[in-house]
Amino acid sequence: MSAARKGADIFLFQVMLLLCAIWGSQQVAIKLAADDVAPMLQVALRSGIAAVLVGLLLLWQRGWREWLGPTWLAGLLAGVLFALEFFFIAAGLRFTTASHMAVFLYTAPIFSALGLHFMLPSERLRLLQWLGIALCFSGVVVAFGIGGNWGGLDASMLLGDALGLCAGMAWGMTTVVVRGSRLSEAPAGLTLFYQLGVAFVLLLAYALLVVDFSQLRWTPLAVGSILLQGVVVSFFTYLAWFWLLRRYLASNMAVFSFMTPLFGVSFGVLVLDEPLTLNFIIGAALVLAGISLVSSAPWLRRRLAARLTE
Repeated sequence: MSAARKGADIFLFQVMLLLCAIWGSQQVAIKLAADDVAPMLQVALRSGIAAVLVGLLLLWQRGWREWLGPTWLAGLLAGVLFALEFFFIAAGLRFTTASHMAVFLYTAPIFSALGLHFMLPSERLRLLQWLGIALCFSGVVVAFGIGGNWGGLDASMLLGDALGLCAGMAWGMTTVVVRGSRLSEAPAGLTLFYQLGVAFVLLLAYALLVVDFSQLRWTPLAVGSILLQGVVVSFFTYLAWFWLLRRYLASNMAVFSFMTPLFGVSFGVLVLDEPLTLNFIIGAALVLAGISLVSSAPWLRRRLAARLTE
């Protein structure tokens, strides 16, 4: 019998603060090293490095081989969607800022909630969550500057922002595939290996076709960026997340995870000196408020019920 999961405490907050800061640095790291190594090659190599590390971990562990038969098809689909997510991130960062990408990428919970609403009866959206979805998409419209062009956004930035939104959609659909298949019961390491392995093969194949390898420069910054993404982000932090999921309530962790786009925007402004326009600030606030309502609605209902009982 599994142990009861705990509510939020100071340890969870401290670890989630560290994880969100690391996750928020991803787009900034890719952007920083883009002049030395093309973003598309960076995301391919990060997936390959992490896939090797996760594969070695699986060889050391037991109990995952029996899951290969029931999960390989869903695993391939999850891997393709995972590859699409990082394809859109790498392509989008050529046109938009890291801070914009951090916000639009984290619209993923909205797309996963919509997908699960139509797939699983137990995941039907409540009124509060529909309000969150409306807030989120209103924020996207405002952040794009549609109807006002408050920040003077050009067409290339709009394209990059749209690709960031596509990345969030691909991430959300990956969650739908995992939740709606036997992958939801399989070992987390196997699910992660499917995603990383398939993404590495597809992204590397594409990078070999489009990247000008004569322009590569293996500077300390480029190597550090790829190692940060492959070892720290794609391996260490994902395993830490799964470890926390076994000990704490997922709804509490979801609330803390909303710090990630805040870190992403902050790092983009502080490290890359990216500008912040009024429409993006307002739109990002609406997006984050909407995501919070969608993902934390069960937690809010429990808190309200507890208060009413008191």
